[in-house]
Amino acid sequence: MTALPLHRTRAVRAPRHLIRILLTMLAVLAFAARPAMAQSILRDAETEQLFQDMMDPLTVAAGLQPGQVRVHLLGDRSINAFVAGSQDVYVFAGLIEAADTAEEVQGVLAHELGHIIGGHAIRINEGASAATGISLLSLLLGAAAIAAGGGEAGMGIMMAGQQAALGKFLAFSRVQESTADAAGAQYLSAAGISGRGSLTFFKKLQNLEFRYAVKQDDDQAYGRTHPMSGDRIQTLREVYVIDPAWEKPADPDIERRFQRVKAKLSGYMTDPDRTLRKYPETDTSIPARYARAYAWHRSAYPQKALAEVEALLATDRDDPYFLELEGQILLESGRPKEALPPLREAVAKSRSQPLIAATLGHALIATEDPANFAEAEKVLRTAVALDNKNPFAWYQLGIVYANKGDQSRAALASAERYNLQGGQAALALRNAEMAMQGLPQGSPDWIRAQDISLVARAEVERTRKRR
Repeated sequence: MTALPLHRTRAVRAPRHLIRILLTMLAVLAFAARPAMAQSILRDAETEQLFQDMMDPLTVAAGLQPGQVRVHLLGDRSINAFVAGSQDVYVFAGLIEAADTAEEVQGVLAHELGHIIGGHAIRINEGASAATGISLLSLLLGAAAIAAGGGEAGMGIMMAGQQAALGKFLAFSRVQESTADAAGAQYLSAAGISGRGSLTFFKKLQNLEFRYAVKQDDDQAYGRTHPMSGDRIQTLREVYVIDPAWEKPADPDIERRFQRVKAKLSGYMTDPDRTLRKYPETDTSIPARYARAYAWHRSAYPQKALAEVEALLATDRDDPYFLELEGQILLESGRPKEALPPLREAVAKSRSQPLIAATLGHALIATEDPANFAEAEKVLRTAVALDNKNPFAWYQLGIVYANKGDQSRAALASAERYNLQGGQAALALRNAEMAMQGLPQGSPDWIRAQDISLVARAEVERTRKRR
């Protein structure tokens, strides 16, 4: 009888150890576990098109269709990328900043594609299950030893089991990473892209490990989620140097566009003073002007920013992204009427690219001229038809509907917007139900509102149960 209270006390402590090991394993999977919605997704028409053009050859090489894998940019300065249980790759802004060439980024994309084709984000549960099984067994054996009077021995069994479980899980993760490395090398080869960039980027990661005193010996491999960088470089070099694409020159158009996007991102995310030091006015290249235009705009010097854009347009009057930037600067400087001509031209020359069309819709509404609202509705409806995952476009379209007195569709637009924003299920549900009350039952808009209502209601219920 005296063992019963002791057993019950230990039975309360044991699940805490299980929770600890499970939380440790989840922390190891930080990039896979963090949903994209928890990060700041940066959307830019030029960047997204470049990423798609960089990814599509790899996607085809892997046996998929062009456009089947999408690349998203996250506003995080970490040097990393991940997949999250879908055919979407998330690239951190810090990785783009750290990369010197487009081939380096393509090496990363090929690796992440290896994770997608291998179903690693889904199969990670296999590794977690095996590790949890070891942990549970050690908890039971430890609890039995404690109940029999061997307190220290029981705790030792539990701790050893946790260590073994974590080791099992990390080993599973390292195997997945090695598999993705090998698959990525195959996709680069089949796409005719040299592995030089892949090796160069791995070398950068190794240099970072050296800088932060991360040991590279075999004794340290046990506690790593990835194989040691030196081993990865050696293994991949043996594959890449004999590949027919090894000496193939990089695609000059992709590289040119990458340098533009890299500079644009730097101008957008970096402190303006640092950007202006990195890209002095003596540098008249297109990437430098791009970076300075953003830096001047962020520093509230619109005329200097516009001067850089004019210099860019002097090199190519038909570039839709230069025109978009001109319109953006004018709009965000409180000159929406002046922004309309370049934005209209950008939409036309980009074949109604949805992000650019959404900016034009915003400018049309910002003029506060009722005569512009019909055009705003047209371009915004086109924008959401081509890309229905842009909450800002839905917000602007809701303003148009509300202005014309169509409260039901304004509510539907708000429901679409809140449905895309994490943590807004209650607002999405409320607006979807409001829309359903005023829309013709059975109409496409009513059915869409019903779909959002069902999804949002389920999320609200899940949140309530968690609380």
